[in-house]
Amino acid sequence: MFEVFKKELLELIRDKKTLFFVLALPMLIFPVIMALVGFLGSQAALKAEQKVHTYYLVNEQYGQAYAERVFYHKSFKKYDGNEQFTSIEQLKQAVRDGVIDVGIYLENDPEKMLAQGKQANWQVVFNDAQSINFIYDRLRSLANEFSDSLREQTLVSLGIEKTKQQAILQPIQISKIDTADKRENLGEKLGAFIPYLLIPLVLMGASYPAIDLGAGEKERGTLETLLLTPVTRTQLVLGKFLTVLLSSLACATVTVLSMAVWVSVAIGFVELDTVKSAFSSVTGADFLLIFALLVPIAAIFSSLVLAISIYARTFKEAQNYMAPLSMGVFLPILISVMPNMELSAKTALIPVTNVALAIKEIIKGTVDYGLLSMIVIASVALAALLLAFCVRWFSKEEVLFR
Repeated sequence: MFEVFKKELLELIRDKKTLFFVLALPMLIFPVIMALVGFLGSQAALKAEQKVHTYYLVNEQYGQAYAERVFYHKSFKKYDGNEQFTSIEQLKQAVRDGVIDVGIYLENDPEKMLAQGKQANWQVVFNDAQSINFIYDRLRSLANEFSDSLREQTLVSLGIEKTKQQAILQPIQISKIDTADKRENLGEKLGAFIPYLLIPLVLMGASYPAIDLGAGEKERGTLETLLLTPVTRTQLVLGKFLTVLLSSLACATVTVLSMAVWVSVAIGFVELDTVKSAFSSVTGADFLLIFALLVPIAAIFSSLVLAISIYARTFKEAQNYMAPLSMGVFLPILISVMPNMELSAKTALIPVTNVALAIKEIIKGTVDYGLLSMIVIASVALAALLLAFCVRWFSKEEVLFR
């Protein structure tokens, strides 16, 4: 078995393409993803923050003070064209045509409506399809300022002092005291997405060598020679399995180390104190726990991809089979990010989902070590079952020589 392992490992090391996907790519993917997401996100936010929007205000006489606030705001520029818009529909069409960015329709005078004990209705017409958009929030903020001043004037005219107005308008003030620390809060939001990066990379680390060790051997015609050696089928499978497993673990190791290094680097550059304090509490022991969870997952994937590779007639056919498997891995990961999905005795038995949930709990700092042990036992049992199937699969002539 170890002779087969040694032979396959030497061939794997000589393959530069496989080494790139197993070792180099995981080292590069985290800095590239983090840098790209950070750069694009900051650029998009900066662009949205600095953009000046052309506006058109209908019935300006109903809110002269508000119109002045919008006019002098750095983010808005008054429409200086010749077209006139008098209705909501006309404003909608103007926004669709790109004539203006936003239309503001003042339906009635708030001072007169307030005297009648009614609310004024103002409408903002704009395209809200963009994910980062400050138009509505800024216009609403300006409207709230104007509304606050009107309310204050009205209450003063009714004989209510300014010092008592807040208490009358809001007799009870409710404040929130969150028992979760910053790490738990941020880990709940970001920790669920880390398995999206880690687990597929572990599968990729197993896929490339497995295709070569199974379908590649068939295509080169070296499988028959290997079967003639005084080595049992079980030993052959175990030797190949150990090679694939080592490759997958190498990918997992490099991935976790890369993540740990680049998270520590990012903490030094990021300016948000919340992110700093949250991720600075993720220790080396936490990264070791994440790696320990990836080991049985690597064994599961190694058994699966090796069985698929043994079944395939050619290298290309094996690659075609790997594509659905790669897509299928995302389904249990997707389950782990569903709302209110938590690690429990039930979810600890769902393959891949259990590891994804456990990684999130580790990042949050709320991991249950009893459930962690259950996940390892369940994953190891599944890996052993799949390995036994792989050995059985390799013993069938109709599979080897299709």
